[in-house]
Amino acid sequence: MGTVSSRIRSRLNPAAEEEPPAGGNEEEERAEAGAAVVPEEQAGHSGTVATARQPGRKRKAGPGGTLAKVPHRALTRDDLFFLRDEDSDVKICAFQEEWCLHRAYLCRSGYFSSMFSGAWQETNMSTIEMQMPDENIDRDSFHEVLGFLYRGRIEIPPCRVVATLAAASMLQLDEVIRQCEVIMMTSVNAETVCTYYYSAEIYGLRAIKYICRQWLLDNLMTRQNDELLLEINLDLMKELIASSDLLVVEVEMDVYTTLKKWMFLQLELTSTGSQEGLLPIEHLCFAKYKSNSDGAYFLDCEQGRAFVPVFQQLRLAYIICDPPSAHIIDQDELIPATWLTRVYKEQWLALLWEKQNRKLGPMDVYFSDIHGNSMRCSGKLYADEERSWTWPGFKFAWDLVVCYTNKRIIFRRSALKTSCGLGVNLLWQRKVAFRLRVISLDQTGKAVFRMETDYHVLSLRKDQELPVVSLENQDTRFPMYVACNFLYLAPETASCSGRSRSARR
Repeated sequence: MGTVSSRIRSRLNPAAEEEPPAGGNEEEERAEAGAAVVPEEQAGHSGTVATARQPGRKRKAGPGGTLAKVPHRALTRDDLFFLRDEDSDVKICAFQEEWCLHRAYLCRSGYFSSMFSGAWQETNMSTIEMQMPDENIDRDSFHEVLGFLYRGRIEIPPCRVVATLAAASMLQLDEVIRQCEVIMMTSVNAETVCTYYYSAEIYGLRAIKYICRQWLLDNLMTRQNDELLLEINLDLMKELIASSDLLVVEVEMDVYTTLKKWMFLQLELTSTGSQEGLLPIEHLCFAKYKSNSDGAYFLDCEQGRAFVPVFQQLRLAYIICDPPSAHIIDQDELIPATWLTRVYKEQWLALLWEKQNRKLGPMDVYFSDIHGNSMRCSGKLYADEERSWTWPGFKFAWDLVVCYTNKRIIFRRSALKTSCGLGVNLLWQRKVAFRLRVISLDQTGKAVFRMETDYHVLSLRKDQELPVVSLENQDTRFPMYVACNFLYLAPETASCSGRSRSARR
């Protein structure tokens, strides 16, 4: 914010209700010409600007190139009224500038209509001093939405959409807000997603908030972007990490690695105020903090406590079941031992329960069991060619292989084939509860293909394979992620009824 030089012409030839004659004075002719001949990106032909009627339309260069001027439209009476202060009956003061305007036009705004029709102090004032309640509003956005009250149209470049949205929200201009919403929908990317998300929260744009949240769930793990991580605050990161829809690259351990990097960036930005001089390896930062902690785990220290709610969303049961990952957790000394002791106990009891009761797996799936408990993992297909993979530590030697072949995704139980480094379970039949998602992202992170199943319970015998998804006749695009959610946690070990639950809160 700050003072911006005014583009308002304060004194012109007083011809209020009719267009100026062809032979008007020199100052008036310059004013009209300056308003009529505009660059293409400001014209009504929608250049790089996406409007509510023409979302995402790209700029077309004129004969002289992208900077060529386009034929101007005739100025309307409303245009001329906004450009001159004749017959003005109210003066708006803001940003150390003055706008000489007309109540009849301002009342097209819900904000001014209420101001001028109620028992407010400003109702009968001829000069109104306005203090902007929102720091997102600047002089230019305020000027443009005032112009909309006269012209009934506004051009909004994506780089100005948040400022325009803020000004339109203050003045209660629903049409401009809807236009901002359309522009935001079509321009979500790594540079804009967090700004749009926070703005959607402030101004109540539920659809934009949902789109940005989904973009982050799809891209947080797939794009290692330090600037993006820096923009994600604690509340948003907590929500993302808690979601079963998070596209986890490989396994849950990768979520921990991403969180560690995010916390490192947040701490270093707080202490240095910039990214300059950041250590290339984030664990060195924690070693620095740990040296002053008297041996306490980092999340128990003063600087780490703020991050506790986020790290509590980690699904530790799927990290400690892989020995190399469990070793890294112990070495880092970020997560308190009390957290891990509880998880190790649950895993040990689950192992005993499975070995002694010889259960085949989950019999029923309940929504309350699914939320927050599934194992999240994925594999990436770079081209339409055969591939198979598995993930370490799944369900105590649950020898499951996921295969992609002939546009089909197949689950195979490879009990007699150990080429994938799998353990072998001797149960002749196993059951698994799963959900499968197939996602393709373009260069901006937008999902160009998405297909997903509900949760299903699948029964497999030794070396049996079953197709779970067919992509034939689907507009698939590569690279493509195959993401799985498996229900993993053991049944209630204290239960004597023998009834098996697939997961617990």
